[in-house]
Amino acid sequence: MSVDDLLPYLKAHRQKLLDSLANGTYRPMPVKRVEIPKPNGGKRKLGIPTVVDRLVQQAVAQVLTPIFEQVFSDSSFGFRPHRSAHDAIRQVIDLYNQGYHWVVDLDLKAYFDTVNHDLMMKFVSQYVQDPWLLKLIRRFLTSGVMNGHVFEPGIKGTPQGGPLSPLLANIYLNELDKLLVSRGHKFVRYADDCNIYVKSKRAGQRVLVSVSRFLERNLKLTVNREKTQVGSPLKLKFLGFSLGVNRNGTYARPAKTSKQRIKQALKQITKRNRGISLERIFREIWQKMRGWLQYYGLGKLQAFIKRLDQWLRSRIRQYIWKSWKKIKTRIKRLRQLGESLREAYIYANTRKGPWHTAHTGVLEYTLTNEKLEGLGLINMSKTLQQIQSA
Repeated sequence: MSVDDLLPYLKAHRQKLLDSLANGTYRPMPVKRVEIPKPNGGKRKLGIPTVVDRLVQQAVAQVLTPIFEQVFSDSSFGFRPHRSAHDAIRQVIDLYNQGYHWVVDLDLKAYFDTVNHDLMMKFVSQYVQDPWLLKLIRRFLTSGVMNGHVFEPGIKGTPQGGPLSPLLANIYLNELDKLLVSRGHKFVRYADDCNIYVKSKRAGQRVLVSVSRFLERNLKLTVNREKTQVGSPLKLKFLGFSLGVNRNGTYARPAKTSKQRIKQALKQITKRNRGISLERIFREIWQKMRGWLQYYGLGKLQAFIKRLDQWLRSRIRQYIWKSWKKIKTRIKRLRQLGESLREAYIYANTRKGPWHTAHTGVLEYTLTNEKLEGLGLINMSKTLQQIQSA
């Protein structure tokens, strides 16, 4: 059933659905396994519920959210109303300014897939006493997964992909938050990404040992020893950002890997051999960069964006030159752009490659920045300025 089919279905089966929820006979279907690529390689496993199950999960989440919002930590930011990754980064900056210059960067191995169901129900039942609601939550946890045509029983985990999963994930890790608060630690958590801030490397190493022990013994989770580390917020990455310091103070900036990924994505969009229209390329660039700039616009990135703008224009000039395959076409296009016949003939017959030609004067002063922008290419520097001044 698709989302469009939901309303007609409810009109026909509304009472039956309500009765099954009221008398306790409602049973969720197994979720559908979908794998999507992670930015750093590998696959992220999602569990997509049926449309009806999503509706019921959303209703349960709407009941539970006000209850748990009263007990969640102020240092938890992921998947919560009126909180964002930007709020988390602002708190990181504030902690650094208070002198917390070392961070314990925790990495949990396959967190959403390894949550213990019995512990989860124990943590939920601390604040929810309704037996049928508790039974319904457990049924969602244990509904299992359809991986292709193979059913996999739900023994542990809370599969990502449904409306209820992020809330349950926060309820589970709220136990970690309570421990950190009781010990007086400064921390910032966004879902399963948790950073603990301390004032010395030695203190960080002690915290790493004790917190890892708690996570593995008390919460039955696995700490990824290879990725968990103690380091400087100026060098480590959190939510795609690192910190920087200058005479004006502390600021956020896109981490090196974040910048590398966006450049690689633009490289794929502007590959010379794609053979698609400029209009489509410009649309894909806009879709990719608009969201990226809105997210990373919190940080200091004007210099990087200026360089990226210049590089991207060269990629586009290269793409256009490559599309003018024949010498006659090149002469014609250059003449249309205002080049003299003599110069057009010389450049059209060049033996230099497209990337070299894209950096020559003829393309830079015929396919000017303004002309490319007029054709639809995003001016990233201007867009960033608009976002940051909004």
